[in-house]
Amino acid sequence: MAVDIPGVISVIVFYIAILAVGIWAGRKSAKSTSAVEAFLANRDMGLVVSLFTLTATMVGGAFINGTAEIIATSGLLWTVAPVGYCIGMFIGGMVYAPKMRRAGYVTMFDPFQEVYGVRVGALMCVPQFMGDVFWTAAVLSALGSTISIIMDVNNTLSIIISAVIAIVYTFLGGLWSVAYTDVVQLICIGVGLVIACPFAVHSPAVDFSTLSSDWVGQVTSADIGRYLDLFALVGLGGIPWQTYFQRILACRNARNARLASCVAAIMCLAFAIPPAIIGMAGKAADWNSTAYPGPLPMSKDDYSLILPLALNYLCPRAVAIVGIGTLSAAVMSSADSSILASATVFSNNIYKNAIRPKASDRELVWVLRTGVVVVGVLGTLIAISVRSIYGLYVMCSDLMYVVLFPQFTSVLFIKGTNPYGGLAGFFISLPLRILSGEPLVHMPALIRYPFYDEELGQGFPFRTIAMLSGFLAIVVLSRLTHVAYHRGWLSPRCDFLGFFSRTESPKLHGMEGFGENNDKTAASPDTLGEEMGDLTEGIHDEVKVKSNGDHAEPLLTEKGAIHNKIA
Repeated sequence: MAVDIPGVISVIVFYIAILAVGIWAGRKSAKSTSAVEAFLANRDMGLVVSLFTLTATMVGGAFINGTAEIIATSGLLWTVAPVGYCIGMFIGGMVYAPKMRRAGYVTMFDPFQEVYGVRVGALMCVPQFMGDVFWTAAVLSALGSTISIIMDVNNTLSIIISAVIAIVYTFLGGLWSVAYTDVVQLICIGVGLVIACPFAVHSPAVDFSTLSSDWVGQVTSADIGRYLDLFALVGLGGIPWQTYFQRILACRNARNARLASCVAAIMCLAFAIPPAIIGMAGKAADWNSTAYPGPLPMSKDDYSLILPLALNYLCPRAVAIVGIGTLSAAVMSSADSSILASATVFSNNIYKNAIRPKASDRELVWVLRTGVVVVGVLGTLIAISVRSIYGLYVMCSDLMYVVLFPQFTSVLFIKGTNPYGGLAGFFISLPLRILSGEPLVHMPALIRYPFYDEELGQGFPFRTIAMLSGFLAIVVLSRLTHVAYHRGWLSPRCDFLGFFSRTESPKLHGMEGFGENNDKTAASPDTLGEEMGDLTEGIHDEVKVKSNGDHAEPLLTEKGAIHNKIA
């Protein structure tokens, strides 16, 4: 098949338009030396932009392609990602987002370092870095495969061009560029899928009568554990991601953060409908009557590309070209978010908090930009050279649920959580997940739970067991170390992380011992107003303190101000 020149031209035009929007949106950030401007759009993101960028962050290439694939291979009941993401964003919006935004954090790892200290808090960043890099690689790889199918363009070339575009506007404009390009990309996704849907459904090759009840799928008694585990993974595991909280923390206030997250949850569910319909059309198609050149019946690998295949062989050429623009938009909205998230966490939580506490804003902005390039290049190289990227990403996503979700919930909501409990939870949940195996990366299951199947793997909710085990370890070990220290069972010399020596000073922390309220903003007028139904909407510079050894230093706070007041 010859290269589709009109298709290539249309994609080039689309990329130029996205780049232009990104540069335009980031024009203030490009000239600014404010770290908060680059990290969080100066915390001045309005409700509409917040809503669109939150939705686009979830509705990425994997979301769209994965929805079509699962409904074609396993049926509607197993298409849990859209529903799970919707539930997760509702929980995040109602429970986690207001607390995080009121506290004025810069990243989701600030509360980790506030409670655990800089070193242990930095350890918790590792799953996030791995997840973001492999996620970037996975979506770029999927885009390369899609473009090669529809337009017969070299896979590697399409990956490199897409990555360069995303890196350039993210480098120049930070979150402003990413957010405004998300708005454009989300509109492209919606329009493209809505246009393609009726053409795919009414293709002469599609006969829905052949589906009978296959499109619904089934969950047998042997599948219940696996099904519930998957639902919990998608729902709760989708909460502790920096890409999500970067937008939450950029909202103007906690009320907007809550509302944007809840409305975006509904929009995510709505955006799953067109790819689901196209996936069913692909399932119902008689591929022998199309120009599809591959072997029939389709293999599992072919079904992973059912959406671009349906666009290419069930729709007119012009619609297929529009569809590739749609998929490109979805991929770029995911890739730029992941790149910026990792660069932000490194700049704020590793470089500033752990390496150079006195780094200037200008220095942090350039560290961020360097991080954008490094993460983008690393993701691109992995996308080009590694074939089992999706399996690696799935494994990293599991770690977000198994390791980070209990940790994140504990430092935010469970009084008395300390770094000893955090370390115990980390080193219990992580091995439990690894030893449970992962077929996608050919990792053997050394722990075999009930209902284990040689072909399908674990039939028990093993991820949830590992997560709950970590949760229990955090709570129990935090309590035990507190009691042992205060009753004299442990010498102060055993406090090798210096936690109790730091937290025992009322002057420093305004608290005494285990079980006191660690929310530094709990007594502020704004917080009280939010908790009484957002009756008051003031502007308040939130205060956070990070602990580093035996001294305290102020973290980067709202509007870039640094305050030495401890609430």
